[in-house]
Amino acid sequence: MKVGLFFGTFNPIHIGHLIIANYMAEFSDLEEIWFVITPQSPFKQKKSMLSNHHRLAIANIAVDDYQKLKTSDIEFKLPQPNYTINTLIHIEEKYPEHQFCLIMGEDNLKGFHKWKNYETILQNYELYVYPRISDGTTDSQFLNHPKVHRVAAPIVEISSTFIRKSIKNNKNIQPMLPEKVWNYIDEMNFYKA
Repeated sequence: MKVGLFFGTFNPIHIGHLIIANYMAEFSDLEEIWFVITPQSPFKQKKSMLSNHHRLAIANIAVDDYQKLKTSDIEFKLPQPNYTINTLIHIEEKYPEHQFCLIMGEDNLKGFHKWKNYETILQNYELYVYPRISDGTTDSQFLNHPKVHRVAAPIVEISSTFIRKSIKNNKNIQPMLPEKVWNYIDEMNFYKA
């Protein structure tokens, strides 16, 4: 199976994430999309960052109705700080029957040349890039690279930061979250303080 790995803190996961992941699952050759929840760095404790298990629980609630979308806590078990190359090696060892690819926004591709072992990643994995409104330019080596696939997914400019700030300021952002996710966040009083 060809699986797209969508990395992020997902603090919280929102409809923008789901729109992109579902688009990749339905309109590319990727058969499943796994949301890889990045653990909170022990070196950078953020007050607004929910614990790993809460962010995973919210992501599980969000993907529950989507057969081709899954979650992964694989990075929770890896030593910190962790790098994408380590996760890729680890996930391949655990699931040798799958072919893994990376999903990233255009903004991440612009800084991809700064990633640890980016040449090795590009040599061994395909990148599926969705459009983002961002500054800067993409390094020319990635523009026509055979392993870099641009996918014309919808541009969704919703951010988890905006959602957290809005909840804290008592704004109604219900339409930006799946209903079950909104209900869970509201019941648990997350992001209100």
